[in-house]
Amino acid sequence: MDLSEFQKLADSVRSEIGSVVQGQDRLIDLLLVSLFARGHCLLEGPPGTAKTLLARCLTRATSLDFGRIQFTPDLMPGDVLGVNLFNFQTNEFRLTKGPVFTDILLADEINRAPPKTQSALLQAMNEREVTIDGTNYPLGGEFFVVATQNPIEQHGTYPLPEAQLDRFLFKLLVDFPDRETEISILSQNAGRPVEADNGGLSISQVMTREDLHAGHRLVDSIRLDRTIVDYIVDLARATRDDGEILHGVSTRAADALATAVRAYAALDGRDYAIPDDVQTLVVPAFRHRIVLGPTAEIESRTPDDVLNTIVNRLEAPRAHPG
Repeated sequence: MDLSEFQKLADSVRSEIGSVVQGQDRLIDLLLVSLFARGHCLLEGPPGTAKTLLARCLTRATSLDFGRIQFTPDLMPGDVLGVNLFNFQTNEFRLTKGPVFTDILLADEINRAPPKTQSALLQAMNEREVTIDGTNYPLGGEFFVVATQNPIEQHGTYPLPEAQLDRFLFKLLVDFPDRETEISILSQNAGRPVEADNGGLSISQVMTREDLHAGHRLVDSIRLDRTIVDYIVDLARATRDDGEILHGVSTRAADALATAVRAYAALDGRDYAIPDDVQTLVVPAFRHRIVLGPTAEIESRTPDDVLNTIVNRLEAPRAHPG
């Protein structure tokens, strides 16, 4: 697969999703970056903003297997991973696989489950395998988590542990559409259940498993100039030295951003990355990985505010000539 074929593939997926999820073009783009960068994606926003629908549409546009977990306060780790059950006919234990054994996993309202259950996904997201009763089970290289969460201020939510947040490549903020888009959505749907399994999602399958593998290989081949690597590292280190930040990002975060930059460049039709790619992705890649200090909280500064200040303060390298 070359760059032009990759762009055509991404445009097809983008078009299919956009035919159902209106007014969220940037979210769709970053979701595709996350998919091709082998990262996981966390969508945060109030109920009713098409977070779940977005994940379902992505799956419908591909030939990948889909699994969904509705996180609730009484959900247990075994409900996520699966359990070994004793078979009295064969006198041996047999694994009953949980919904985590899939390609694209929708972890719906992940912050409505307690931390113990949330942590069941840590190994799966980081290593793409799970351990059940001492035995390791691979999940496959396509394993991709799209998690949704409601704002922490809402009733019945638990904050995600820092270790869990660090497994997500992006945290994307989902807001309500503008007025004209909202009118279009209501006019088009006319009360139909667009999220029903057999209704509303008229999406064609335009990407196969082989296409995804080819896309992964192409993204791996995108060139990162040393100046781009230095810029990413400097941004990461700046979060650890900033007076408004209590805890900065990890080396894993910097590495994840570098991979995302490669995917973003490929989606833009380039075989090399430029500083603008880094500046576009650094906030969604870092916003959930920093912990603000009391000074920032007193001044009502958000993670995005602090990160944008750092980006504006650091001098960017010159754009790669290609």
